[in-house]
Parts: sequence; structure tokens; C-alpha cells
Amino acid sequence: MSSVSEVSGPSTGSELNSSTDVMIEAKGLSKYYGEFAATHDVTFSVSRGQVCAFLGPNGAGKSTTMKLLAGYLSPSRGEAFLSGCNVAEDRIKASEKLGYLPENGPLYTEMTPEGMLKYIGAVRGVTGSTLSDRLAWVADKCSLNDVWRKPISKLSRGFRQRVGMAHAMLHDPEVLILDEPTSGLDPNQVHGVRELITELALTKTILLSTHILQEVRAICPRVVMINHGKIVFDGPTTDLGSNEVEMEEKFRSLTSGA
Repeated sequence: MSSVSEVSGPSTGSELNSSTDVMIEAKGLSKYYGEFAATHDVTFSVSRGQVCAFLGPNGAGKSTTMKLLAGYLSPSRGEAFLSGCNVAEDRIKASEKLGYLPENGPLYTEMTPEGMLKYIGAVRGVTGSTLSDRLAWVADKCSLNDVWRKPISKLSRGFRQRVGMAHAMLHDPEVLILDEPTSGLDPNQVHGVRELITELALTKTILLSTHILQEVRAICPRVVMINHGKIVFDGPTTDLGSNEVEMEEKFRSLTSGA
């Protein structure tokens, strides 16, 4: 198994000028279910303004790590920080900084996108003209206007995914953790989400899980890769190869071993 790469430079993730630059940080995150380690000593950080891909094969520990960072799971060991907030010790403050799109995230299917997002905004304390402005913004950016008042239960998987994206972005968070954000989308919708992530990266810090290497090449300057619950690569995307074939070969070499 290849060792974890050490990298530097503001766009590829590394050495940070000050602690205030660290927006997402995993410190020795481990999650055990009996003797099974879903993650073991996962340590990495993502600095302000970075888009970092989080890669690994199915069952590698990607979603578990994201849930630990988001506070949806409690670690067996280690700590998670969002924008300097310890997720376990100050869950509410950390959640204010975070927009989280889980894989197959739950939605209120009896509600419309408009109704659900209004409700979510109120829960988060976003009200009045600010809420109206944010609703209009996410409806436009996530292409929801055509289904704005249609029950979520009647929407396709792709539209439901876009409602989840709108939910994650509604309160204008500093940090976005997105687990398979283009899952279920058609090619035009995928292109739109990639453009949106590129736009959001101007002001947000983004950790993005995906299986699509073309997506990684298009929008992520940096990659963190996990296998069997452990980090096996952390470095510039270009270090994985100059094209998708080389990236796929490198991916297999890093994740095929036990």
C-alpha cells in the first residue's frame, strides 16, 4: 500500500498559515462496531476555500467519516472540528457552519420543496427577507423552480437530490460536506452541479465524496483517499495521473490491497 503523500500549496491542501485557515479537521477519527473498524485513526484537514475530493471504494469508510465530521455519528476515538468548532462539544455552533448532504439523505416527502425549505429555514432561524432571498437563490441554483410546489414524494431521484443540495446550502454555510452530490442526476444536471460547486468554492470550503474520476479532475484540486477505514493518499489530484485511465490505475493500486 502506498504511503500518504505530503503536499503543500493553498489550492491542494496543505500546510496552513494559521489555525483559522483550517475549516474541516479530522483528528484520529475512529469508529468501531464491536471489533470491526469502520474508520481507524483518520486524520486530515481542509483549509479555507479548498475543494477536496474524498475517494475510496464502497465500504472504505467515506460516508462514516463524513457522518463523524458532520456530527451525525459519535466517534469511538478522536475529534472532529468545523471552522474551529469541536463537533462533539459544541454541536449546535458547528452545525451553523455546516451544510451537509448525506448519501440518500432523508426528506419530508409529504411536503413540497418550498414548504420543506421554508420549514428548515425557520428551524435554523433564517426568517423574513433573508429567508425569501435564500429560497429564491437555492431554487434557482438547484433548478427547482419547475417542481417548487410539487410534493417531494412525486419527484424523481434527481430532483430529490437537488432538494437535498438546496437544504445543505439554504443557510449559507461556510463548510459543505457533500456525499455523492451528483448521484441520480442526468448529464446536464451533473454539469450544472459541477458549475455550482466551482462557484461555491469561491467562498466555501467543500469536501466532496464521489466515485466519478472525471468529476474529480474537473473540480477538485486535491484528493484524500481512504481504504479499509484508513487514509492511503492525501495530495494533489495531478499526482494520481494526467488522465482518467492513469487515475483509475492509481486508484486500484491504492485500494486493492488489504
